[in-house]
Amino acid sequence: MKMALIHCILNINATVMVTGMVLLDSNLANKDFTLKQFRADFPALNSNGVYLDSAATALKPQVMVDATVAYYARNTATAKRSLHHDALQVTAAIDKARQHVANLLHASNNTEIIWTRGATESINLIAQSYARCVLQPNDEIIVSELEHHSNLIPWLIVAKQTGAKVIKWSANIDELSSLISSRTKIVAITHMSNVTGFCPNLATISQIVHQYNAILVVDGAQGIVHHDIDVTTLDIDFYAFSAHKLYGPTGLGVLYGKQSLLEQMSVWHGGGKMLKSTSFDDFIQEDTPYKFEAGTPNIAGIIGFNATLDWLTNWDLKKAENYTEQLAHYTKSQLSKLSNLQFYSVENSPIITFNLNDIHHNDVAILLSEQNIAIRTGELCAQPLMNKLGCHGVIRLSLMPYNNKQDVDTFILALQNAIEILA
Repeated sequence: MKMALIHCILNINATVMVTGMVLLDSNLANKDFTLKQFRADFPALNSNGVYLDSAATALKPQVMVDATVAYYARNTATAKRSLHHDALQVTAAIDKARQHVANLLHASNNTEIIWTRGATESINLIAQSYARCVLQPNDEIIVSELEHHSNLIPWLIVAKQTGAKVIKWSANIDELSSLISSRTKIVAITHMSNVTGFCPNLATISQIVHQYNAILVVDGAQGIVHHDIDVTTLDIDFYAFSAHKLYGPTGLGVLYGKQSLLEQMSVWHGGGKMLKSTSFDDFIQEDTPYKFEAGTPNIAGIIGFNATLDWLTNWDLKKAENYTEQLAHYTKSQLSKLSNLQFYSVENSPIITFNLNDIHHNDVAILLSEQNIAIRTGELCAQPLMNKLGCHGVIRLSLMPYNNKQDVDTFILALQNAIEILA
């Protein structure tokens, strides 16, 4: 019945709305990138402001908004419970989205994809469902200094619970070779730093980690937005990201895990639809991935994210990222003309962080906000890295393919005005 339903949906011509899920006609997939057309898909850009805070959360394309609204307006049935028509449609939509994410990550099977509330919950799930069961006193978890708090705090928590130790790592490959040992059980590293934009060499890191039979956990919250990822080729054990940074909805995340690891993991949350049977004595858990998805999922979010992923297939993302790198280079060249400025980000990164000597970063943010320019300032949820950089916060602007040169020029002019006032 599900297959018949799906075939019926796919036979509808052009762009359609089904249970809030936008299905894009393959004829629309021109696999090109033009700035004007790309920007036209983002309704938020119709405002007068300049948005340069995409590393915090990306703007949303109209197709995502339409899909989410259509679900709530036309069909709010839940998934994997009722057998009526609307419920079966929702279940089919969620299954389609899971496969879409598996394709995005190049996972070997869609059962390796778990829905969570975000990258933060995904990493906490690994810590509590995997690490807490395998770690012994004096085992070691190597965590890089680049990490967002989401890829540090869960490891500190589980270390306290098990007697394991968290080992600080600079993210230098040579240092990893000297730190890792038979005591190392987990190595946690970002795909792309949310402060510096630096991307570690995951291929080399993976080889070193697996030589010691340790597990590699990658926080992909920033990296998946700007770089391809093949978890199978790179032999990544766990990969986590949040939908809202990849043009999707808030409150939705993904955890990829190797099937062999997911099978041996215990459940973390209990509730409806994560069990096969239960009594007052015990329960039998569902198969992977459903055993990790207790309760009603974020259905609207999943459907909206699937529409986003469909929409992304229309664009040549390599061209889009090349454009963004060129815009980042222009931005940094304009900033370099200012005096008393210190950069922290790597070259050609869409994430640009800096400070102005003798001017507090939050003062800059307030004055820019008054000019309708959105940036991020502060510690960026990376206090240990800020300590290493010798500062208490930074100014960060983050670019996406929907930004243009006018955005940058407006920002530079506003920044110059702020400097004149604050100096």
